Amino acid sequence: MQEERKRLIYSLVFPGFFLVLIWAVKFFETAMELSFVQGGIYPRRLSGLKGIIFSPLIHGNWKHLIDNSMPVFLLSAALFYFYRDIAYKIWILLYIIAGILLWGFGRPAYHIGASGLIYGLAAFLFLSGVIRGIRSLMAISLLVVFWYGSMVWGLLPFDVEVSFEAHITGVVAGVILAFVYRDQGPEPERSPLDDEEEEVVEEEGDGEEIH
Repeated sequence: MQEERKRLIYSLVFPGFFLVLIWAVKFFETAMELSFVQGGIYPRRLSGLKGIIFSPLIHGNWKHLIDNSMPVFLLSAALFYFYRDIAYKIWILLYIIAGILLWGFGRPAYHIGASGLIYGLAAFLFLSGVIRGIRSLMAISLLVVFWYGSMVWGLLPFDVEVSFEAHITGVVAGVILAFVYRDQGPEPERSPLDDEEEEVVEEEGDGEEIH
């Protein structure tokens, strides 16, 4: 019980820090009457490279920030809970790879917000859950997908003000890392049916030895 409590607390520390950071950036931007939009990714422009680091921290308005806050927190917490040993590595790689891909393939405009990271985390957790047979990971990912508001539609260019390219590059980064780290992470979950099948096999084996 104590170990589980420590694991849960550990999984909340970094996601909580990132959540506080993106809110602090927005508060500072508003209080100082500034605009950090030009800190976003501007594809194929050298000055836009800095956005790979800064764009997930910047949000266009309070609604944008609020919409992204809980999904990025919950998915990051799930990553740190289930993938404790490699969570920092995966999170940082998702952050950087998604940004680099967006810089290479996005429209010529400033792309800001943490939604690319959100899509990357969701894709990694879901696909990794499928590969490794972790039902809880798949369930968490799908829950956030539906709660976040039809994330699938966010992959299509319906709204010119939404960076669907960030969503796509996030998914691509998540898929790549799910395959690269397919041999690392939590052990596959066992169902009661698995245990029953194993018991039957053991009983049959015992019978064969007796005869």
